[in-house]
Amino acid sequence: MTITILGIESSCDDTSAAVIRDGVMLSNVIAGQSVHEAYGGVVPELASRAHQQNIIPVVTEVIRRAGIDKSELSAIAFTRGPGLMGSLLVGVSFAKGLASSLNVPMIDVNHLQAHVLAHFIKQTPDSDNAPSFPFLCLLVSGGNSQIIKVSDYDDMEVIGQTIDDAAGEAFDKCAKVMGLGYPGGPVVNRLAVSGNPKAFTFSKPHIKGYDYSFSGLKTSFLYTLRDRLNEDSDFIENNMADLCASLQSTVVDILMAKLLKASNDLNIKEVAVAGGVSANTALRDAFHDYALRYGWKVHIPPFAFTTDNAAMVAITGYFKYMKKDFCLADAVPFSKITL
Repeated sequence: MTITILGIESSCDDTSAAVIRDGVMLSNVIAGQSVHEAYGGVVPELASRAHQQNIIPVVTEVIRRAGIDKSELSAIAFTRGPGLMGSLLVGVSFAKGLASSLNVPMIDVNHLQAHVLAHFIKQTPDSDNAPSFPFLCLLVSGGNSQIIKVSDYDDMEVIGQTIDDAAGEAFDKCAKVMGLGYPGGPVVNRLAVSGNPKAFTFSKPHIKGYDYSFSGLKTSFLYTLRDRLNEDSDFIENNMADLCASLQSTVVDILMAKLLKASNDLNIKEVAVAGGVSANTALRDAFHDYALRYGWKVHIPPFAFTTDNAAMVAITGYFKYMKKDFCLADAVPFSKITL
């Protein structure tokens, strides 16, 4: 029996739809929202309005690219949360209407679980790069920094998480202070390539267990800029690459230290990374380095699956469909971060 899942993702500012058949991705379409660049961050009201404009064209296009008719869909999977409530409502409402019109079941998907399960998306029928259970997954994005023990597709435990800022948030806020715009993480990554990661030293937290904290790093970075600007008004401009490289190196060191501790304590050598910050080249390099130094088998997602996308929603929907784990038509979205 062929299982064909349409996934819909609308948790923040990207409207995305994807079609997965028997675990293999047939198509994945993402419509971004440039309107937020002028505001230095996502404006929730503008995001929800853009989703309303984009969702029908995006779903129409993804079905066309998949080469199927909508009547072939087995179920509609959608991001239920966490995320921006207005944005989620657009995707949830559309999924309900489409599922009802096709008389197919609905599958609600947790956005964070979907990022983890992005590693199981097959781009070709013979793809075989998925992690083996159990494995550890470092989930890092603008809103989340978590270490997750993954025992099965539907059995995940958060064993460590940020107690304040997320790693991606730290990148964005520090980049904003340097005048690099939004989102700042990719710009920091690009400029860091030509910088010296040891040029500046920033504060690292001392938090027990596997939890993270990035507020101290952010404060240390701001104080460094303040003090140096008092001496040289062109300090940022003259040291931009070194500042980015040093900031990036510090964030990666913080992330990897706790992940290594979890790997050693739990004796798990299968380690993955997911989320928007997993596109960072220094973090990817660190994973490869740790694989050599500590015998890890690492799993790094393709760049297309690092940011928010519906393929990860569809693959999660596929696994839930196999267990007949459907949701009722009265399902409502949630904004609170939970796994």
